[in-house]
Amino acid sequence: MTERSKKYLSDIVFAIGLIEDFTAETPDYSTFVSDKKTKSAVERQLIIIGEAVNNFCKESGIAINSSVQIVNFRNRIVHAYDSIDDSIVWVIINKYLPELKIEVENILEH
Repeated sequence: MTERSKKYLSDIVFAIGLIEDFTAETPDYSTFVSDKKTKSAVERQLIIIGEAVNNFCKESGIAINSSVQIVNFRNRIVHAYDSIDDSIVWVIINKYLPELKIEVENILEH
């Protein structure tokens, strides 16, 4: 794996860590929805994650689970920002990011 590929993986882990920090004191969905600054910060990091996943998969040839959905959601945030459903973002934060973090950390270890 190239150094650039490793950087993409590190960027993913770092962005997930920032999202974890941003939402650490966000106990529920209604709190998340009402906090515009946190929502904006999370969406920015999801864009970074999507871009890094896309670049990593293209460069390394290594698949990441749900990479197509991750990249598509990144594109939706960037190009169709007005149609983002906050409940989907909340599910991504709580269900899918922990799984992605474990997967990426495992790839980095090998």
